Amino acid sequence: MRFDGEEDSDREEDEVRTMDAADWDERYRGSELVWRAEPNRLVEQALAGLEPPGRAVDIAAGEGRNAVWLAERGWEVDAVDFSEVALGKAARLAAERGVPVRTVQADLMDWAPPAASYDLALIAYLQVPWPQLAEVLSRAATAVRTGGTLLLVGHDAANLEHGHGGPRDPGVLYTAEQVAGVWRRYADIVRAETVTRPVTDAEGRGRTALDALVRAVRR
Repeated sequence: MRFDGEEDSDREEDEVRTMDAADWDERYRGSELVWRAEPNRLVEQALAGLEPPGRAVDIAAGEGRNAVWLAERGWEVDAVDFSEVALGKAARLAAERGVPVRTVQADLMDWAPPAASYDLALIAYLQVPWPQLAEVLSRAATAVRTGGTLLLVGHDAANLEHGHGGPRDPGVLYTAEQVAGVWRRYADIVRAETVTRPVTDAEGRGRTALDALVRAVRR
């Protein structure tokens, strides 16, 4: 299961998406991108100044917008997702932009990256039940080298009552402190907070979504 974040002011997304790989393949099957080709705004802001580029993994990469953006900045990127169709779109987007991105089809519950193999691990809008997310967070942390960066952006638990859009199921929402609590075993927390993101509802009105953002540096 996953839930991709609606991008900035582009769209709203109110329904919960509890789907397996085949369901996501069907959702992504159209010729157009489900999400915009540009990177998520919060991801871009958090990582724009990260230098020098090294090896990165985009976990639950979907159609690859964040992975391609990183590759354009010189990162060697692995894009991991369980949707073959989404990864096909990611590969095409990378080819259109003239950058290399390695796609890896895998269920994150089975994905076991080599230890200390990345300089950056990105998780953007992976909304799964907490026990599963905690396992992914731990695997992401062990996959990053000492001094490397961990970044998560996702729908915050507070968004259910105080924000707009996103999943309606509290079981797939979390707080920045929950995420930081897992990563503190492996890394120094640089930032852990609820942040706002502008969105537009179906009537074209401006609204505000609440996201959890956690950035950490691997010890």
